[in-house]
Amino acid sequence: MRPGGPPGPHDVDVWTLRIPDHAAAAAARAGILDAEEARRAAGFQDPAARTRFVTSHVGLRVLLGARLGTPPQDVTLVRERCGMPGCEKPHGRPAVSGHPGVHFSLSHAGDLALYALAAAPVGADIESPELAGDGLERMARRLHPDERRALDALPPAARPEALLGCWVRKEAFLKGIGTGLPGGVGAHHVGLAAALAPSWAPPAPAGWTLFDVPAPDGCHAAVAVRLRASAGQERHPVMRTSPLVLE
Repeated sequence: MRPGGPPGPHDVDVWTLRIPDHAAAAAARAGILDAEEARRAAGFQDPAARTRFVTSHVGLRVLLGARLGTPPQDVTLVRERCGMPGCEKPHGRPAVSGHPGVHFSLSHAGDLALYALAAAPVGADIESPELAGDGLERMARRLHPDERRALDALPPAARPEALLGCWVRKEAFLKGIGTGLPGGVGAHHVGLAAALAPSWAPPAPAGWTLFDVPAPDGCHAAVAVRLRASAGQERHPVMRTSPLVLE
């Protein structure tokens, strides 16, 4: 955990958790999960998948409890309404009941979990090349035309890494707006990672900032956070990153 209190209205805090290193500590604290989390954990037939779920969700509750100054088991998680136009069903962004100013997102890639907390809507995604596998080219065909154009301009050897970096930005943004992938992979331009984006690339979606997050083990990660209007002046959001330690 990082000291220093909650982020400012423009900032986002990001943690990574290496699940095998903290599985035992999380298992000892599994009682802080709510009934729905416990039900979902029990439904995993694969012990490794169950461990990943329990560990990452215990980590989420530890983070939220620290942010709210409340015991982790007392955090009530709910779902917001879907971000798709005309859909009123509660399967949008996860949220903390009674705390509209606390926003979070959780993503997994194998033995890694990624968390983002902010004072505005936020989405996070982490992926590994191994998990993406042969699906990379199918992913490319679904992207925004300008993203496909930018990928096509790269040397073939650089394309897979650039594609995965674009994909995590895409998923982070779609989580942030509360639609997930049904919100339209090709409908929004999020672009390649900043280091690879061409000069002619369109900007990020209006009102949002995207961060490329350093990730271990060859993974790619990104966070999207919605900008909040400030009185008097605009300030670019700041991302603060650190590993999460469960004790």
